[in-house]
Amino acid sequence: MVIADHTFTQLVRMKVFYFLAVFAVLMIAASFFEMPYSRTTEDTAEQELIILKSTAMGSMAMFSVLFAVAATALLIPKDLEDRTLYTILSKPVPRLDYLLGKLAGVLLLVLVSLLLMDSLLCIILNYRTEGLIAMEIEKGKALGWPPDYLQMRQDSISQQGVTWDLQAGVAAIFFKAMIMASIALLISTFSSSTLFTIVIAVVIYFIGHFTADARNYWLHSQGSNVSQELKMATQGIALIFPDFQLYNIIDATIEGKPVPAGIFRKLATLTLFYTGIYSVLAWFTFRKKEF
Repeated sequence: MVIADHTFTQLVRMKVFYFLAVFAVLMIAASFFEMPYSRTTEDTAEQELIILKSTAMGSMAMFSVLFAVAATALLIPKDLEDRTLYTILSKPVPRLDYLLGKLAGVLLLVLVSLLLMDSLLCIILNYRTEGLIAMEIEKGKALGWPPDYLQMRQDSISQQGVTWDLQAGVAAIFFKAMIMASIALLISTFSSSTLFTIVIAVVIYFIGHFTADARNYWLHSQGSNVSQELKMATQGIALIFPDFQLYNIIDATIEGKPVPAGIFRKLATLTLFYTGIYSVLAWFTFRKKEF
């Protein structure tokens, strides 16, 4: 816990929270931006809210991954440079505790960042939703819409506002950042270059978005000739490169679709599994290093 608190404080002092200012400006601009092509459709209000959520969630996903990878990649090299690592390891502190403390500090930073961005999103999204509902009611009364249809329009717009399913999408963003932080931690235990750690982690991130498609295409092209050994090999690759397509509930939450609790629990379990695997591998690598 002490190492996690120190890591969090260390990262805050590195002023990584300045990225939040960029997100705030982006969100405020997006909240007042209307897409002209959507004004001729009946679901104008819904489309505006979807665009707002898409912009915000995309920014949150990008910044959270950047936070997770860059912050984790900087930790061990900076501790070596400041000779803090020698001081910590000279005390009765297990190396696993050191790594987990560093990882926990990074994840705490990512979590706080996402909570701040999520709060900003909810405030602006709620403000925009109420404004669009008021405009829709005024429009409906002017056009003489039946009360049932007017209520249906209000419910449809409200569904694109602040919901618990939207929070599930934010949690999925944190899950992905959690996995990426553990991957960066593993790479940093055998790499002395921060840039190398960041580049390899980003490559793995993009591979994780295409792993499932590549595996399904390859298995389909092989037809019935696929042996059990090859199937097990593809499953082994899935352990190395996480399948980030499973986290596509983020797209569903942007569109206002409900997220089943079973799928969310599955993602949470899978995230803990991947994080645990990479953390253990990082410990195996780190415990053999001499400083």
